[in-house]
Amino acid sequence: MTPGTELGSEGLDETTNSPLLTDLYQLTMAQGYWRQGMSGRPAVFHLFARRAPFGGAFTVVAGLEAALSRIEVMKFESSDLDYLASLGGEDGSIFDERFLAELESFEPECAIEAMVEGTLAVAGAPILRVEGPLLEGQLYETMLLNVIGQQSLIATKAARVCHIAAAGQSAVDFGLRRAAGPDGGLSASRAAVVGGCHSTSNVLAGKQHALELSGTHAHSWVLSFPSELDAFRAYAEAYPATTVLLIDTYDTLAGLEAAIEVGLEMRERGHELRGVRLDSGDLLRLSRQVRSRLDAAGLADVRIVASGDLDEHRIAELRTAGAAIDIWGVGTRLITGWGEPALACAYKLSAIEEDGVRKPVMKRSEDPGKASDPGRLQVLRRVVEDAGEPRIEDLLVDLDSQADLAQVGGTSQSQQLLVPVMRNGERLTPPEPVATISARVARAVARAPESWRELEVDEPPRVSRSPALERLRGDLCESFGVS
Repeated sequence: MTPGTELGSEGLDETTNSPLLTDLYQLTMAQGYWRQGMSGRPAVFHLFARRAPFGGAFTVVAGLEAALSRIEVMKFESSDLDYLASLGGEDGSIFDERFLAELESFEPECAIEAMVEGTLAVAGAPILRVEGPLLEGQLYETMLLNVIGQQSLIATKAARVCHIAAAGQSAVDFGLRRAAGPDGGLSASRAAVVGGCHSTSNVLAGKQHALELSGTHAHSWVLSFPSELDAFRAYAEAYPATTVLLIDTYDTLAGLEAAIEVGLEMRERGHELRGVRLDSGDLLRLSRQVRSRLDAAGLADVRIVASGDLDEHRIAELRTAGAAIDIWGVGTRLITGWGEPALACAYKLSAIEEDGVRKPVMKRSEDPGKASDPGRLQVLRRVVEDAGEPRIEDLLVDLDSQADLAQVGGTSQSQQLLVPVMRNGERLTPPEPVATISARVARAVARAPESWRELEVDEPPRVSRSPALERLRGDLCESFGVS
């Protein structure tokens, strides 16, 4: 089904777009900054994935459009402020009336640089950088982690399904009914198409994001008729140009015979049966039997669609074994991020102005994966040939370091992955169509090193730090009194 026009920020739900869709401590910290006279101090935050999900090599960046749309229109309404004023107990409200007055006049004024959606990010590399008043940057933390974390997780899962396991074939998102509520379903369906799904069954996602729609029928359709043959004939009569028949309601091979009979009847009327769908049973054995029987009946162009708890590992297993499946319907194990329910991402303060000078800061941890990097950071990507194979080298540099700044401007072989997307709280470019982002993902995976296209990676790639950044980290650790 042909997609419509993407609605962009006009499609945002007022509730999920509220600045109150955050953690309480973001607002109490914001008030604390205000009390200390710090709320307007220029600050720098970075969002990054600590590791690639699902044991793979990369994270597909997604969700930037939704995040920018929310920032651009963020405003505390009077009902929001009334609610915040009501919070507290016998000792009074948590929030000072004067602070709430500050929130009433809040308008976004930050600058954001980010990886474009569809970029393949490696562990530790900042996906975006927020620069602006400390209070504003703090208020965005929960929303950015929620929006970018969830969409990037699902887009990565979809890329693994579509461009690695099912490479060269089509996959369809069937997952809405298993998603984490309506809001999660909408964003996850968008992310699934970003990652590589050809289409989605989610009608509202199709409307909001201009996605192509797909669908067959459920077992209830067959159960509503006196016989399977009656059900198939009725469906073919209703949708002669797009008929795909679900054949496993009773007995798959008997259902196949009914579908063949209907397919031949359709041909006599000038139409063609598009496909048959398997949703249960031994998909390897059944798909081979179905293919053989369809070919023998003169229906070689009828495609076989398979669904039922499929993910990248099951699809790869079936393809390796020689399953005769043309299209994969993926639902639960895609839309829920099966195997890794959340992206391991973080949003950390990395620099704050003090007496007119930007001061780098970092979180230290005994767990190297939970430490953050200081400074105002940029990711430089270099792609080099190594024995005929591409090798991707990502380098993390501090733009406040003269040595690193020279490195940024001194080479034409490296690509700066963080690009300007917002200034003074306003986006710099219109939203990209999902189809454009999806094509970017397909190209990126196709051009990635072969090791990146494995479902399980022994040594996932990680961003490297420049010598100047390593020295800065060492100096800050020394200032903590640790080595």
